[in-house]
Amino acid sequence: MKLVADTNIFLAVVLDEPAKAEIIRLTSGVEIVAPEVLPFELGNALSALLKRSRLTPEAVLKAWDMIQLIPVELRNIDIRQALEIASQYQIYAYDAYFLQCALTLRTPLLTLDRRMMQVAQQLGVKTIEVAK
Repeated sequence: MKLVADTNIFLAVVLDEPAKAEIIRLTSGVEIVAPEVLPFELGNALSALLKRSRLTPEAVLKAWDMIQLIPVELRNIDIRQALEIASQYQIYAYDAYFLQCALTLRTPLLTLDRRMMQVAQQLGVKTIEVAK
């Protein structure tokens, strides 16, 4: 089975957030897919955590190195279609990229973002709930 994993899923795992064990359980034996923008969004998120002094420079680099060990298939998506989703649901384009990826591949979406789950369900994309 394949599933599209949102950026926050990768960050939760490498930053040892409370959802880590459940995410690992849910993705065990699953092919993880994401839009090809994922590495850039991860880099931006890590630099934002550094800027807000939530991570040290060393921790940012360690998190990045750990992310590189997570197998993920990066997919090209239709940005125009993603922008239509973003416009219709008033969400960020980055969120719409993941939704468009899941729509195109007809795969479930794994995210910790409640709003993204709501939009996914409205689009007919199955979501996977991460128990807390």
